[in-house]
Amino acid sequence: MTALKPAVPSAATLHALSRFSYGWTPALGREITKAGGFGRWFDAQLAAGSDDAFTRTSATWWTSVNASPAVLWRRHESEVEPLWQADANYQRWVLARRIHSPLQVREVMTELWEHHFHVTSEGSGTALFRADYGRQIRARALGRFADLLHTAITHPAMGVYLDNASSTAKAPNENLGRELLELHTVGVGAYTEADVKDSARILTGYRVDTWNTWKVSYDRDSHAVGRVRVLDFTDANSSTDGRPTTRRYLDHLARHPRTAEMVARKLATRFVVDAPPAALVRRLAGVYLAHDTAIVPVLRALLASPEFKAARGKKVRTPTDDVVATYRALGVRITRPRHDESAANAILWQCGSLGSQPFAWPRPDGLPDQASAWATAPRFLASLDAHYSMCGGWWPKKNATYRTPASWLPLTAKRRSVRFDQLVDHLSRTLTGRPAGRKLQRVARQATGCRPAERISRTHPLVKWNMHRLLTVFLDSPTHMSR
Repeated sequence: MTALKPAVPSAATLHALSRFSYGWTPALGREITKAGGFGRWFDAQLAAGSDDAFTRTSATWWTSVNASPAVLWRRHESEVEPLWQADANYQRWVLARRIHSPLQVREVMTELWEHHFHVTSEGSGTALFRADYGRQIRARALGRFADLLHTAITHPAMGVYLDNASSTAKAPNENLGRELLELHTVGVGAYTEADVKDSARILTGYRVDTWNTWKVSYDRDSHAVGRVRVLDFTDANSSTDGRPTTRRYLDHLARHPRTAEMVARKLATRFVVDAPPAALVRRLAGVYLAHDTAIVPVLRALLASPEFKAARGKKVRTPTDDVVATYRALGVRITRPRHDESAANAILWQCGSLGSQPFAWPRPDGLPDQASAWATAPRFLASLDAHYSMCGGWWPKKNATYRTPASWLPLTAKRRSVRFDQLVDHLSRTLTGRPAGRKLQRVARQATGCRPAERISRTHPLVKWNMHRLLTVFLDSPTHMSR
């Protein structure tokens, strides 16, 4: 029997899910119940590997996601698939994973680190390495920051993006050496220009034959040897193979107290509030250092903090989060794309219409995570339009399965109709995980013209022509638009 009042989780569980998943669904609620509560579900998410069936399958939807750099370059030169298309396909795969992957915590953490170690999707040479870069970060998203840092900084995607791929002993390029200090570790004000120069020298040797063969190599002749000093890190750097020095340098930066504060602030901003309290940042930084840069203990401490518990509804969903959460709330299933208008492809344009696509931020500092960047009138109006189109099942429509209007009714063989106010409460519980309060009931009546005691059946005009108006009430609400 379809329940008139589906079970809803506690407010604390909904709050945690709003931060550590891409949105409530009844299926997610069943997962948590089966696990024995949010705490056990969260433990299982943290312990799970980085592989799942949907991620593997959806990676085959776009040829470029699994293609090697050599194949991607041939496809670009032969005008079969330009580099911007390969970038776009990676962005689409990421969005599809956020909607359907059962590894919600890993996906959330992958997004955070891909913004922190930002490599923009701009259709340049980085597109040849972007999918592998994302995979490497995803595999380490719940591990140690020291390992994540080394992987990101030495990856060819980062090297091409910030010019380290062409840096040599005779002409060290300072871009990556500077951003490593400023954006990825100790932050502004902690280093000098002399530190930047030696940071750049340490990173020389990691090469990519850009705009030619795109071969990735470590070139000993390109590595700048000689003693280096960055902050309180010193090294003889006497070998032409500078990779051991690089590892020691990055490990040192990962364990630096300033880096600990940066990581703690990054996590607190994403999961707590836009301007996290200094006391919380200090405590989380202490946990980070005490556990040798391991991320999971920091997440556990954050989740248990009073600051987290007091921050319900104080984050605004970004444009991409809004689109993904809308797919999840409406139960839209996307499948392998067959053409440009397929939902798995069009979702990227949906995000763009709201103001942001994954990894399209033009600067190396990554996407802002504060409401001031997204809580604008144009973005809000764009969200309303996207919600309306999807609630009606109008766009994107191809290669996607939407629920029928009648399927939202909690009907059975014996219960052929339902009171309107009961339907509103049922939908609120289904779409948001919360019962419908008085304000929501009032707005629902205003949007549809229905009376509280009016009986709604499969043949009611609301179901036949106006169910989308009722569904948008829930998606246009602060509950859906915030985290």
